[in-house]
Amino acid sequence: MENIFKYFNFSPFKKDQSNSFNNNEISYTELNSEHFLIFEKEQQHYNLYISKFKNKVDIGNKPPKILELLVKKYDKSNPEHRIALRRYLD
Repeated sequence: MENIFKYFNFSPFKKDQSNSFNNNEISYTELNSEHFLIFEKEQQHYNLYISKFKNKVDIGNKPPKILELLVKKYDKSNPEHRIALRRYLD
């Protein structure tokens, strides 16, 4: 997973303080000034979301305006999971 985070310029993981991600650690990458892809680290797996925030400073600090789960338990070897990620980043 580290290669995915680096390749797509995800931020370092930080603790969610907004209760939107169950206080788990999250990492994000910016799609535009208000839309972001977020990986939530939940125990030993990752969940992928698309979200909308007023700005990136709000991520992990305030609840998102929009939050949609794209992939639960992301598996980089699963083609459908990779397609879900690339749909937004390629």
